[in-house]
Amino acid sequence: IADIHEEKAMHTFVMVVFALVLARQLTMQMMQNPQILAALQERLDGLVGSPSGYMESLPKVVKRRVNALKNLQVKCAHIEAKFYEEVHELERKYAALYQPLFDKRSDIVRAAYEPTDEECEWKPDEEEELTEMKEKAKVEEEKKDEEKEDPKGIPEFWLTVFKNVDLLSEMLQEHDEPILKHLQDIKVKFSDAGQPMSFTLEFHFEPNDFFTNTVLTKTYKMRSEPDESDPFSFDGPEIMGCTGCTIDWVKGKNVTLKTIKKKQKHKGRGTVRTVTKTVPNDSFFNFFSPPEVPESGELDEDSEAVLAADFEIGHFIRERIVPRAVLYFTGEAIEDDDDDVSEPSSVMKSDDALFPNI
Repeated sequence: IADIHEEKAMHTFVMVVFALVLARQLTMQMMQNPQILAALQERLDGLVGSPSGYMESLPKVVKRRVNALKNLQVKCAHIEAKFYEEVHELERKYAALYQPLFDKRSDIVRAAYEPTDEECEWKPDEEEELTEMKEKAKVEEEKKDEEKEDPKGIPEFWLTVFKNVDLLSEMLQEHDEPILKHLQDIKVKFSDAGQPMSFTLEFHFEPNDFFTNTVLTKTYKMRSEPDESDPFSFDGPEIMGCTGCTIDWVKGKNVTLKTIKKKQKHKGRGTVRTVTKTVPNDSFFNFFSPPEVPESGELDEDSEAVLAADFEIGHFIRERIVPRAVLYFTGEAIEDDDDDVSEPSSVMKSDDALFPNI
């Protein structure tokens, strides 16, 4: 009898395994069928944003109370908007306190100020100390050569920062680098009290052979109020648009344009001529010529993608690059950014806004 039960159990086990294998094979075949996949996708698309059915099943008196809660939520959104307006005012206040430190950073970078021995003293951690001990001999050997070269300030400071950050290095072209070597400082200016919320990025350049501007600007306009048609989507200030500036290029130095030669054949005569044409060229300096947003607010997909990337870059420069420039120069901030998997918010986080690094 025991053998019979054992045989039945084994038979049942084999049948279950066979059924699972068969089901898996059928599933794989179905997933390879484009028509079935399309039907599934259509079904899933229909579910997105649709109510679960639970709300419809609630008694009328309960639905009425839920509506009251939603009205409270709208009021919360308006209070949150006021909160972010006050955050913006705090940013303006503390920006004035940070600015002397940022100005001194700029003076050191462009060799307008030589820091004292006390200011240059930095206590390394144990790992850095070991590294310093290993490199001490090398430093001594290079000291004589360094004295001969006598570099001023911190050469290519901002160019190095840009090259160390993937988001910015992707914008850089080889022909941009000689220009960015002349970049001396980047500043953030907030809109004045009582004015519409905005911030401006100022790129300060030393005199150079490429353009006559000493400052290039990019202004981002922001909005901090719930959308009346969709108040529940409010999640803090959002960038609504941006304006660049005109770059006064020296003749023949405009890296945002390139000249191409194209051969054209005359239909009647059959002769061939070479036509010279000026076309747009990839360059970081296209950053200062963003697509214009029409009054209707409607953009094509390409322009929308460009503006979305532009907003992200502008926000990143304001929130991360300017406050922590030295850490991006040394590479110490890169690891922190790699660990941050969340998307950047539209306002500064408290630790970024109130405790920036130089």
